[in-house]
Amino acid sequence: MAEPDSQNQVTATPPAPETPLDAGSQALAEALRSSFAIVKFVMVLLVGVFLISGFFQVGPQERALVLRFGRPTRAGAKALLGPGLHWSFPYPIDECVKVSITGLQNVNSTVGWFAITPELELAGAEPMPVPSLNPAVDGYALTADGNIIHTRAILKYRIEDPIRYVFSFVNASNAVQNALNEAMIHTASRFNVDDVLTRDIAGFREAVRRRVSELAEKRDLGIVVEQCDVQSRPPGKLKEDFANVLKAEITRNAVLNNARSYENQVLSKATADANARLNLAQSERARLVAEVSSRAEQFQQLLPKYQENPALFVQQRLAETLGRSLTNVQDKIFVPESLDGKAKELRLLLNREPPKPKTEETK
Repeated sequence: MAEPDSQNQVTATPPAPETPLDAGSQALAEALRSSFAIVKFVMVLLVGVFLISGFFQVGPQERALVLRFGRPTRAGAKALLGPGLHWSFPYPIDECVKVSITGLQNVNSTVGWFAITPELELAGAEPMPVPSLNPAVDGYALTADGNIIHTRAILKYRIEDPIRYVFSFVNASNAVQNALNEAMIHTASRFNVDDVLTRDIAGFREAVRRRVSELAEKRDLGIVVEQCDVQSRPPGKLKEDFANVLKAEITRNAVLNNARSYENQVLSKATADANARLNLAQSERARLVAEVSSRAEQFQQLLPKYQENPALFVQQRLAETLGRSLTNVQDKIFVPESLDGKAKELRLLLNREPPKPKTEETK
């Protein structure tokens, strides 16, 4: 029987026995596995919250712009998101800017008004009269006739181009406010103080609104001016003097109105009288012309009869005329001509008894 080769013979070594873990190590391993599971769950939850927080709602009267690291995610008209639910990466990756397209925005002018606290203004308090204005705190405007007034305005506008309004300026409302301030100073320098305060308040307000619209279009602000409310008043120290001027102006207007009213009454009466006299003259003229025409026509008809027998015609006309003339005569005496042509003697009794007065019985 052959002996095995000693060189090729390999002696198998048994594996090392496993070292059992103690109770502390096992508890630590279990704790680490539980912690990793909790961390994974929390991370998944945070990612979910992060993604869910990216949803935002755009109202029916709004448009939204999504900025990714300060730049629009889309270009042109597509950059505006319409009403509804949208999603973007949460801040600081994306930023959602909502712009109202139909609602009215308000800005107040910051020049031209005196210094007063909001509390005092809300309470209706008047500023204390001071010898002169303090340019550091008091605003004012110069009028075309060299007077000083206080004036302010509230501008209501609507955003027409949200992209231009948001991206062309760091703060577009400040740009609109600057345009309003410039319009107030510019317009006041072209109106007299009486026009601004009393005579042409509506014209001054419309001029300010028109100037703001021109500046907004020139500076490409992307807005449409809807309304401009302007309030003006004299300086506090000169309030009484302006009140006296206004009182004199009201008295002058009242006197002028009374004079114009009296003038209208006199002219109306004179016109009515003139028309009445003209109408009466026209009527009298028409009547006289008609009467003369009738007489002329009558004379034309009587002319042939007169030419046939002038004496008879004269006697007939004489009898008609005497009949009309003696209608109301009490006593009538007819003395005919004598046949022999001699004159007749006529004797009249002039001292006849007066008529007896009527008694009540006879009445």
